[in-house]
Amino acid sequence: MAKILIIASDGFEQSELFVPLEKLKASGHDVHLAAPEKGDIRGWDKTDWGKSVAADLTIADASEGDYDALVLPGGQINPDVLRLNDDAVALIRKFGNAGKPVAAICHAPWLLIEAGLAKGRKLTSFPSIRTDIANAGAEVLDESVVVDGNIITSRNPDDLDDFVGAIEKAVA
Repeated sequence: MAKILIIASDGFEQSELFVPLEKLKASGHDVHLAAPEKGDIRGWDKTDWGKSVAADLTIADASEGDYDALVLPGGQINPDVLRLNDDAVALIRKFGNAGKPVAAICHAPWLLIEAGLAKGRKLTSFPSIRTDIANAGAEVLDESVVVDGNIITSRNPDDLDDFVGAIEKAVA
């Protein structure tokens, strides 16, 4: 089974972290969560703060060489915070450049842009950031999941089954 890293900060879209975390663990994968700092991070659940979850390690302590794939939950707050975190952007870039699966949902493709992994790719996202994706040189598609090489993207929580399925296929 694969060793998978999820990176997130406060404000992650609750379902977009917990559904992949729980489904990938249930499939037997070893899944770890990294956050900017040690301790708990708190999710956003549609219209208000949601559940908290403990990070297993800090993003600065995470190494691409220790994992087979990377998962980036969305929400508006989480990827906007992480794209200003040099350690997070560098880690995402390392996964992408190593050819390892990088899965981003909702607003998380902002992180692919910041890490230089969007140009020339086919991607999808939450509708409000599609112009950003196009401006970064990617072809924007409106599909539940788009797989372009090692990059996996989905639009929103309604796409989670397809998103997790594509991650499973990529690490099989």
